[in-house]
Amino acid sequence: MNLFNGLIRTTLPITPKPMVHFFARRYVAGARLEEAVATVQRLARDGCRATVDVLGESVSSRDLAATAVKSYLEVIDAIVANSLDANVSLKPTQMGLTIDEEFCFSNIDAILARAHPKGIFVRIDMEDAPTTDATLRIYRRLIARYPKGTGVVLQARLRRNLDDAAALAAEKTNVRLCKGIYLEPRPIGYQERDIIRNAYVDALRVLLAGGSYVGIATHDEWLVEAALGLVRQLSLTPDQYEFQMLLGVDPELRKIITGTGHKLRVYVPFGSHWYPYSVRRLRENPTIARAGLEAFVRGRMDV
Repeated sequence: MNLFNGLIRTTLPITPKPMVHFFARRYVAGARLEEAVATVQRLARDGCRATVDVLGESVSSRDLAATAVKSYLEVIDAIVANSLDANVSLKPTQMGLTIDEEFCFSNIDAILARAHPKGIFVRIDMEDAPTTDATLRIYRRLIARYPKGTGVVLQARLRRNLDDAAALAAEKTNVRLCKGIYLEPRPIGYQERDIIRNAYVDALRVLLAGGSYVGIATHDEWLVEAALGLVRQLSLTPDQYEFQMLLGVDPELRKIITGTGHKLRVYVPFGSHWYPYSVRRLRENPTIARAGLEAFVRGRMDV
């Protein structure tokens, strides 16, 4: 398994795009908004909520950021038109963070101005470590304008995460907590799986005990069980947290969680910028490629 994983990570940069698409297509709703809407509707029939994400990041021009804003406004209108149980998530670098922080703020503000009156929640994603402080600054400015209309993401992999969790818990922030997909240098981020797991549980405990609403984002069943233990220990009710998973990842665990009465939200990415997202997911979790190979041998792809 380790040899296979290493091989996938090493060969990804030279893997043809059609092959990456074959392995990753079950994890992306499609290229068009209509495909994302259909996916959200299918998930609803399975008892799941959704988060819709327009794929894209690190835009290099203001025009590209404006195009991303327009796409999100269309998503918000589609959620309303189709009465979907869905919110949206966006990346600050997709909104122009690496161009200018104030420009990024104004773009996210425009999206929230459309979403907030319609009761649609907007999640501000967290990206690589150099963007963390700016993302938190932007989030705090926006939450002051749109109370309960937006939330942010924390990554257990980062060594700073427990301090950030304590600060956000004091503000009773709506937080999506994940392990973190960006591979940071050792002085910035933990490297070992068990350390990351323990850091995740420590941050989750701080957030839940502090009264934050937490999106418990993980496909790690060990962490799911640890989270359920904290929920029981703190006597939390189902309206104080939810589980979150990626589209196409471990649908059996998803059914186990929803089948025992817990809320679960599925991240539904779509759009033409599927390649960088897919490469990152394959690098983080090469078992996606293994599952694709097994499906290919069986002559089918599960969706």
